[in-house]
This record gives sequence, C-alpha cells and structure tokens, in this order.
Amino acid sequence: MAEDLVLERCDLELEANGRDHHTADLCQDRLVLRRGQGFWLTLHFEGRGYEASVDTLTFSAVTGPNPSEEAGTKARFQLADTLEQGTWTAFVADQQDTTLSLQVSTPANAPIGLYRLSMEASTGYQGSSFVLGHFTLLFNAWCPADAVYLDSEEERQEYVLTQQGLIYQGSAKFIKSVPWNFGQFEDGILDICLMLLDINPKFLQDANQDCAGRSSPVYVGRVVSRMVNCNDDQGVLLGRWDNNYGDGVSPMFWIGSVDILRRWKDHGCQNVKYGQCWVFAAVACTVLRCLGVPSRVVTNYNSAHDQNSNLVIEYFRNELGELESDRSEMIWNFHCWVESWMTRPDLEAGYEGWQALDPTPQEKSEGTYCCGPVPVRAIKEGDLNTKYDAPFVFAEVNADVVDWIRQEDGSLHKSVNNSLVVGLKISTKGVGRDDREDITHTYKYPEGSPEEREAFTKANHLNKLAEKEAAKETEVAMRIRVSQSMNMGTDFDVFAYITNNTPENRECRLLLCARTVSYNGVLGPECGSKSLPDLTLEPFSEKSIPLPILYEQYRDFLTESNLIKVQGLLIEPAANSYVLAQRDLYLENPEIKIRILGEPKQNRKLVAEVSLRNPLTVPLLDCIFTVEGAGLTKEQLSVEVPDPVEPGEVAKARVNLLPIDIGLHKLVVNFQCDRLKAVKGYRNVIIGGP
Repeated sequence: MAEDLVLERCDLELEANGRDHHTADLCQDRLVLRRGQGFWLTLHFEGRGYEASVDTLTFSAVTGPNPSEEAGTKARFQLADTLEQGTWTAFVADQQDTTLSLQVSTPANAPIGLYRLSMEASTGYQGSSFVLGHFTLLFNAWCPADAVYLDSEEERQEYVLTQQGLIYQGSAKFIKSVPWNFGQFEDGILDICLMLLDINPKFLQDANQDCAGRSSPVYVGRVVSRMVNCNDDQGVLLGRWDNNYGDGVSPMFWIGSVDILRRWKDHGCQNVKYGQCWVFAAVACTVLRCLGVPSRVVTNYNSAHDQNSNLVIEYFRNELGELESDRSEMIWNFHCWVESWMTRPDLEAGYEGWQALDPTPQEKSEGTYCCGPVPVRAIKEGDLNTKYDAPFVFAEVNADVVDWIRQEDGSLHKSVNNSLVVGLKISTKGVGRDDREDITHTYKYPEGSPEEREAFTKANHLNKLAEKEAAKETEVAMRIRVSQSMNMGTDFDVFAYITNNTPENRECRLLLCARTVSYNGVLGPECGSKSLPDLTLEPFSEKSIPLPILYEQYRDFLTESNLIKVQGLLIEPAANSYVLAQRDLYLENPEIKIRILGEPKQNRKLVAEVSLRNPLTVPLLDCIFTVEGAGLTKEQLSVEVPDPVEPGEVAKARVNLLPIDIGLHKLVVNFQCDRLKAVKGYRNVIIGGP
C-alpha cells in the first residue's frame, strides 16, 4: 500500500495570476481571478509526490452560503489530461519531486463572488481533504465567451482598469468636466462591493438564487443600480436636492467613490449623506468596474423626468411666465447615469452592447428604486417594450416640452419655445484621453431624419411628430445670448435677441428675468429682471436688449451648481401670442493650480502644491483643500488654509504623496470655502519606476 498523499501547502501564485488576470492591484494578499480563464496553483506535498497511477485528486469550488451543483454555485471536478474551456477543469502543467504545478480553469458563465477551493486526495480506499484556499471570481472582459467581453484592449483598459475619470456637468452651452477618483482597486473596495451584493434584499430573501443569479451581468447590474441608493434597503447613498446638507456632506463636495464606500462600510452600512445623480452614477461605475463589468458615466443635457410615461413635460405659467407650482416632472439641466457593456441573452438579437443603468432614485421599477439595464440601441429605435425601464430612459432623451400660459380669464394658451430641446450633447470621457466624447448618436437618430420619424412612430411619440411637422419659421423669434465668458464673482450682461420676420410693425411686451437654479431645474430667488411694456419691432428687424446680472444680486442665492436661468417672455397682445426663450448660464469657478515638487517615482515621497486665487471682491473664510488619487494617496487628505484670503490673494497648501504604482494617475482636488463651493481641479501625474 502506498502511503497517504499529504498536502504540506498550496501556493496560490498571486503574482503570476494577478498579472495574467489583470488583477495585480487586487492580488497583494489574496487571489482575485477573472472567469473563463486558467490560473496557476502549486501544490507542495509531504513525504512523497503525486503519482497518477495510485492517487486520485478531486477538486471542489463553492460559493455562497448554500452551494449546490444545480444552481451553479458548486463544482466538483477531477484532474484531467488537458485544460477544457468552458468548464471547471484542472490539469498537471509540471511536476518536480514533491511539487505539483496545476492549471485550473473556470467557466465563462460561473457566478462571480468569493469561492472556497478544496481538494480530496485518495490513495486506494483512504482519503484526506484539504482546503487549498479562497479566491474571488470577477467578470472577464478579456474572455470572448464571457457576457461582458470587449474586443478592444484600449476600451478594456479605460472601462475596466482605469481608476480615474471625468464626469460632465454645467450646461449644454457650457459643458464642464469634473474629475473623479473611481478607485475600484483601492484598499478594501472589492470587499465593500462584495458586501453590497450580500446585503441586497434578494440575497437576504433567497441567498442560493441570488448567488446563482450573479452569473449574469444583467442581474448584477440591476442589483447594483438598486443598492447604490438607499431608498428601499441598506444602500450606499441618500439623495438630497434642497441645498440643505448641514447634517452630511454636500453632493458637490465629493471627488471620488472611495471615501463614500468606506464611510458606508465603517458606519455599519448606514447610508452616506448626500448624493445627487453624478455621485450615484460614479459610485455605481466604481462597483461595476471593480466586479469586472466595463462601465462608464454618461451625462445627458436637458434631461426629462417624465413621471406618467406620456413623453410630455408640461409647464403651466402665469401671464408673467412664472411657474404656477413646483413640479415633480422637470427638465434637469443635466442628468448622469451609467452605461455597462454586456450581451442580452434575455432579449432579441441586436441588443447587446452598451446598456443604460440609472442608480439615482427617481421612479420604481418592479417595486424598487432602480433603473435598467436597458439597451441604448432600444432607446434609439423607440422600442419601449424592452427590458428594463425603456420608456423612462426614452423620455429622458426625447420628451416633448409644452409651455402653457394661463391668462387672466383662466384660459390656457400654448407658447412657442424653441430654445429647449430635450436630450442634448450626451457625453462621456473619451477612451485613453481627457477629451469629451459625444455619444448622442447612439441614443438618437439625426434630427428630422426618416429613422428618427420611424423611432418616434414605434414609440408612439405622435405628439412630437405633429409638433415637428407644424414647426415653421416663426414670425417673431427670440433667443437669449451671452457676450462673454461668465466668471464667478463678476458682473456681466445677457441679451434677449429678438427678430421680426414680417413686413409689419409688431407691438410687444418683453419680460426678462434671471433666477438662480439647481441643476435639477428647481428655481431659486430672482437675481435680475427687466420689463419693457411697450416694445415696437420694426419690419424685418433684429433687436438686442441687455439684462445686467450683478454679483451682489446673485452671490447669496447661487447654489453649488453655479447655474443661473435666464428667461424671456415676449407677449404680443394683438395676436394673443407668447414666445418663450430660456438659457442656463454656468458661472466658471477660478482655476486650481497644481504643482508637483520632486521626481515622481514609485515609493518615493512627493509633494503637491495646490493653490487658488480669490477672484471675488470679498475675503474668503474657512478655506479647505481636499486631495485624493488612486495610487497616489492611501486616503483622502484635507488641509485648512489660514483665514482670511483677501481679494486677489492666493490660497495655498501642500500635501505629501507616496505613489505606490507606476504609470498614469490623476490627483483630484476640491476647494471649499464660505463663498466658493466645490471648486474642482486635477493634474495627471506619471509615476516612474524606483
């Protein structure tokens, strides 16, 4: 009888596996693998080595609290002669005395999550069982058989591996890029993402079914969309939009997902206060990239929030053009969501590719606050029966806006408003560069094209078709123009530009009004107005009427969105006609300057000097710089600046960095004080070898 085969230890080959599986950042002290791809194990035996003629090795891989083979959460497999694709297999790659080198493969549709790998070694009738170790399995964008496979290496780098990016804010006429530290490979983030899956209500109701569902990125994407907000569960973020953030952190303050996710875990999965759309989207992007799903944050300008799915947003105004009541149906200045790349075996062919997922809690989907994934292609085609939540996303980019003026006698009169088009400049960061990529064409056919008409017909968006066909060159037209860049703290003029395209004089009344506004369309106090009760428009003429906007009138009412809405209402009593024009102005913050002092090398201290000049006519108080960057800082760093920073003076601070990874990194900076909120800046830093 041969003596028993006894395992001394198992080497999980962290370095080689981390390199092969693009998980080196996660493999410092644990094994993290991507599914559908082989990995290496080295078994060291005591006494004698493995003998194929007398020893039988059987492996077991299990995930979840109640593993079962029928659910796909448990696999048993013996040592094979060759590596088989698409199934759990192990074969001998090399053997030296008491050392056995194995290559093990996982199926490309295995559930993601934490696995325990064990081995039974039997010699004759005797056997022993050994736990070889634990590993975390992720989706694999490098594996052609995986549902998240991307065939471009450049795109895989950007949408799975890149830990920093840009998110677009501002307005459609002034698009502003904001840096964000996704940090999906930072310390502890993978564990937090797995914890998020394990406290989702579907897991708590039926852990076995939930773990089995994790084989599908459609399922996981839907869970993440739900768990990033806390409206139904112990999700990560609490949304708030009323500018009262004193008992938490303003949504504008955040510069990355890492701080948010760590706060959530450290406070026992209590929600983090507060989030708004780009924060929800960015945190979801971090979680999905961490789990291996290619993902990106996208921004839609003039985004409609349509509650009753009639694809129409109606505004009711009094004779002065003022909204009669606060509405839950709104046009948001911009709205952010996530796109994730995956196949859709649950849908007809042609709907694979980018899917829209929206974790911002707006409307319920199947009873909970989540949205998507819905194929971007289905939105473009107007195919509103497609899972999940196609009508809501279609309305965000295509809804009609109708303005009604209620006259003194109570009758409603439709106003002409050509200045507000829903679904503009849909934007995401370009692949491998800090430029904006316009992806509007993926959501919409060109304006006025036969394909657009067909999509509207399919979506039963008949009112939009009728509106387009009725649209013609109006006799009197108006738009709001600006003459210069608008910087925070300055006075500037905006202009109502009015044209009379007819051969007669037109007697009109003009009402101009500027009000501060939040990015989700909620209006604040007035900060400028002008009324011209008797305005004569000469035949075939153009008129330009200025409206001064003064810092002293907007400074106390501006929200952290830095937005002012200017509206003009042109009333022609004789024709009983109303022309409405609107424009959202974004006030540009001062620039944060970032200098890197020292030579950027791995594991060598580096100093970043951050500074900002006070552009206002008043001193700045309570000034704080906050800095973070994946691979550059272990955690967020904050430095207070001595008060006060007088007008024209420079606020300056230094922070110590210790880069641990070579390559390209982004240092992201936020500046906050009593008068300037959420000023953002970043600098790309290339770290060389030691």
